[in-house]
Amino acid sequence: MGMLLAIDTAAPRLQLALLGADGSLETLVEDMATGQAERLFPALAELLERAHAGYADLTRIAVTTGPGSFTGLRIGLSAARGLGLALDIPVLGIPSLLALSLAAAGPAAVLLDARRNEAYVQSFAGPGRPLDPPALLPMDAARARLPHGAELHTTPFVDIGALARFAMTADPALYPPEASYIRDADARPQEKFRVARVPA
Repeated sequence: MGMLLAIDTAAPRLQLALLGADGSLETLVEDMATGQAERLFPALAELLERAHAGYADLTRIAVTTGPGSFTGLRIGLSAARGLGLALDIPVLGIPSLLALSLAAAGPAAVLLDARRNEAYVQSFAGPGRPLDPPALLPMDAARARLPHGAELHTTPFVDIGALARFAMTADPALYPPEASYIRDADARPQEKFRVARVPA
């Protein structure tokens, strides 16, 4: 197996990792609320140079799929899918709550502030082993759902190295590179712009 590229732009941070078949790992992490689109490919070029590798060495790509920033998710997913198509290699979309659980040492719960006094929450039997589907709940209900004794993770920043190691052996068929918003889009069609239907 060749080299895996991991991308995370779901939070206000650009995170990239290159994991070699021999276990060698190179990472690049830069805090940024905006500008990820402009920075991603120059940063990837720097990382490939540091790893003495090129695009032809990549054999699979992993990208976080959210929940997270709509713009950030679109940037990461577009880059990953574009590279996967150009290089003809598999692209895995790893849900962000699952990716965050990879930093755990055992049973874990991930609780992310979703604003509006709501939270994204999911429980895991261990790193990357979900016990239930991700949910968006009122903050109090989310906290009440946390399993007793589980390691609690509340940061939106994944461990990009752990994500790369997980994705290196994961089945691409189980992780399609599609956004996982959980919350419905806020935008709603405006009534005055609806197209009138002609009666049959």
